[in-house]
Amino acid sequence: MRVRADLVLRNIGQLLTMDGSGDAGIGLVSDAVVCVKNGKVLWAGPAGELDSHVSFSDSTEFVSAGGGVVTPGFVDSHTHPIFGATRQEEFAMRAAGADYREIAAAGGGILNSVRKTRTASEEVLGNNMKHHLAIMLANGTTTVEVKSGYGLDMETELRCLEVAGRVAEEVPQTVVPTFMGAHEVPEEFAGKPDEYIDHLIDVVNPAVKKQGIAEFVDIFCEKGVFTPEQAERYLSASAKQGFSLKIHADEFFDTDGAAVAVGTGAVSADHLLSISDDNISLIANSSTVATLLPGTALFLNKPFPPGRKLLDAGATVAVATDFNPGSCFCDSMPLIVSLAVCQCGFTVEEAMASATVNGAAALGLSERKGRIVPGYDADYVVWNCNDFRTIPYHMGSPDVAVVYCAGLKVYST
Repeated sequence: MRVRADLVLRNIGQLLTMDGSGDAGIGLVSDAVVCVKNGKVLWAGPAGELDSHVSFSDSTEFVSAGGGVVTPGFVDSHTHPIFGATRQEEFAMRAAGADYREIAAAGGGILNSVRKTRTASEEVLGNNMKHHLAIMLANGTTTVEVKSGYGLDMETELRCLEVAGRVAEEVPQTVVPTFMGAHEVPEEFAGKPDEYIDHLIDVVNPAVKKQGIAEFVDIFCEKGVFTPEQAERYLSASAKQGFSLKIHADEFFDTDGAAVAVGTGAVSADHLLSISDDNISLIANSSTVATLLPGTALFLNKPFPPGRKLLDAGATVAVATDFNPGSCFCDSMPLIVSLAVCQCGFTVEEAMASATVNGAAALGLSERKGRIVPGYDADYVVWNCNDFRTIPYHMGSPDVAVVYCAGLKVYST
């Protein structure tokens, strides 16, 4: 039986459904149509098959894609947009030769953002977040993970999550909040990381759970921050408290963070610039998504993550911006897709999948986001180009024409 559509997007030159067919599962359909009902994809496929699947009424809206490309909206599964102020002075220090640790020793780094965030009003925090989510939307991002982690005391962390929850109701994108109280050891617990982990587990996590906003917790497993043993203890306890898990792993050093991710059942292990070959094999044989953040490598002038190795090993690989005020002030998923192709060994098809369907997997949203197939949220982008390979090829200049969230036009050029 044919079902009546609310909206029909037609005259699509190329449609990437991400349905699992074709190269890297992108599901490429030429001369295509997408039909929407109640904010969900009703049907998507060749224009010649439209009438056999869908019916229409006088209220059905017909919209032309103008022969352009249509893709799922990008899923940016790793961002830090709740902060009190930017840190361009550190960017200048880095340009003059200072490295990440030298900047931290001079009072910069994450703790610099902590001091600025603790003193910022909720209005400032909310306006910063909304401003950058609007830029992300203009770059085709329709689902975005949002981390706290620049408060590092219970009051500020809860306030940041409250801001995230409120902004999520005001923006068109789907927002997935993550509590990252374990972003760094705060000054109040300097030299006492184990005591801080105990404090998070016993005091802060229960308050975050009661607040009911954060779906995930995250921890920075890195030399000089939290050890693999501390990360494992925190994530295991957090899982028992009902949180889903993420981990910043193996960014600057191989600390076995990826092994912690697999061992604790984390949904994703993120960064992985320094992941070992053994842990590439380990993560490839697990359900944990390897989330790569090539913009951070570019920003910090570090080696790019081993995307090709992870893909060849069979890992599920996502890419994300890591938007944050210190080490990657980048809102643009199209640029990240370009870097995945140009610097991490992805094919264009693999990069597009990593920015959509695999990003959804990194947020536990594989049944709702990242595909243009029946039953999925009608989040998609109409591009002002007629070949999907143009998206990463046109580096730094996204050809976004129109963005839809839940079947509603929410951005257009």
